[in-house]
This record gives sequence, C-alpha cells and structure tokens, in this order.
Amino acid sequence: MATNFVQDGRMLDVTNNTSAVITSGQVLAVGAVLGVAMDDIAVGETGVLAIDGVFSVPKVSAAEINQGETLTWVVASSAFDSNAATAATGDITGPTAFAAEAAGNGVTSLAVKFTGVPGTVKA
Repeated sequence: MATNFVQDGRMLDVTNNTSAVITSGQVLAVGAVLGVAMDDIAVGETGVLAIDGVFSVPKVSAAEINQGETLTWVVASSAFDSNAATAATGDITGPTAFAAEAAGNGVTSLAVKFTGVPGTVKA
C-alpha cells in the first residue's frame, strides 16, 4: 500500500464545529460537498461523513423529482428540492447529489446518490 494513503475517499473525517450534536443520518455540507453523518457526532468531536453512496434523506414535500435529476439542497428546510427550485443564499446545487429514484408531491423522503463531487453554493 502507498505510504501516503490517508483514508478511503468515500468517507471523510469531519469535526462538529456547530453548537448542536450532529445526528446519524443527518445531511451535512463540507464546503460545496454534501454527505451523510454515519454516527452521532458530539460538539467538538470528530466523526465520519459518507460523501459517496445512496441514502434515504429528507425531501421538500411539494417537490416533483425525477430519477437521475440533480438536486437542490435547501439549507432552510434541511431537505432536497428539484433542480428547478430557485436556490436561496447558502443552498447547494449541482453534481454533489442526484435522485436515485423519482418522488412526487406529498413524499417527504427520497433516495439520493451522493457523489463526492463539489456542487455550487448559492452566494
């Protein structure tokens, strides 16, 4: 094995610099990359974030989403919306996540493929 290997790139170590516990399954942004916390991460502690894989995560209830569609991560609601949604400041769009399934109006969760590719944070 290479002597400069650090870790498997599908998972990243992240430190919880917020004022609240990050819960297992919670979607997090690290810059413009989205991922899912693998375990609870206490304030000030380090945990693992999966940036590659398919996870069932919150969806904006009214959103109509097609399988394969790139998504908008809505910071205010901590949920995914369709790529047709108008992004607000701080929202993340682009190739960092896409719909692994279709989901219509009234559905509140969605299987999402996280790619590990940076998206775009709306300024």
